[in-house]
Amino acid sequence: MSTALTTTPYGTGGGLLVTPAEPGALSGVEPKELLDLLADAGFLLLRGFGADMASFTGLVQRTSTSTTLDPARDFYSEVAQKVDAGLDEVGLHTENGNSPFRSHLAWFFCEKAATSGSQTTVCDGYRVWEKLEEPVRTAFLGQDIVYSRHVAEPQWRAMAHHLTGRPAEEIAVEELVGLAATLPGTEVTPEADGGVRYAFRTPAAGPTLFGDRISFANSILGPSFNYEKPHITFADGSEIPEELLAAVTETTGALTENLEWADGDVAVIDNTRVMHGRRAITDPRRTIYNALSFVEPVAA
Repeated sequence: MSTALTTTPYGTGGGLLVTPAEPGALSGVEPKELLDLLADAGFLLLRGFGADMASFTGLVQRTSTSTTLDPARDFYSEVAQKVDAGLDEVGLHTENGNSPFRSHLAWFFCEKAATSGSQTTVCDGYRVWEKLEEPVRTAFLGQDIVYSRHVAEPQWRAMAHHLTGRPAEEIAVEELVGLAATLPGTEVTPEADGGVRYAFRTPAAGPTLFGDRISFANSILGPSFNYEKPHITFADGSEIPEELLAAVTETTGALTENLEWADGDVAVIDNTRVMHGRRAITDPRRTIYNALSFVEPVAA
């Protein structure tokens, strides 16, 4: 039986708090209804559904056509990985936004909420784009950005294993180079230490999963906890001017909101529209898992 949902605004933007109209579980949440709400809201915080790892995993799988992962994180279910990025504040980003593997959706399940601070942050790229000054928008529409960094051999082998399903040790670097050539905007170059350097070209702002409206959603302010920090430039090789980065930092800072977690909460974010990050961890007992997934493309 489907669970009737009640929605109320969450924060100052389009986000919604979703609760069961009557006692109900995640198993009764209809994927289409969830995605319809997400298309307007950008992010949803589901509360009061008695969520656990099994029901979280089930909701992700029912809603999605496929899932992806970060090979540097451990799995805790078929789709869920523990969020483990140290204790420092984490900058705004889209999941896998600095690679060709950005997912449509980013999911979070809060098993244990922090007693203080440690909030996940969200920032709607629609609102950012509208608030940025015209010269800043013109600069980012004028050309793509490029993320480039070194990836150590164990890390690229783990990703290649995920992509091909073959044993990591059997995959030659030439195969990875060939695979990268099939991914838009991606180039991989072998390096002498067994690692590779990849470059990924992509717009800083553009349409989203749910339509053609431009969103400023990227990872130019984001973290690199498990990997080398990427070098980010414009596509012509020039550095992104400090005044542009300062404008982005100021604008996103003014529009960033907190997800105030409670035990059993689930959040789903349109990863093509809304950036997320984290306040500094002040309660290390906080336990949150995430999942990354794709859904059927939505016609604009």
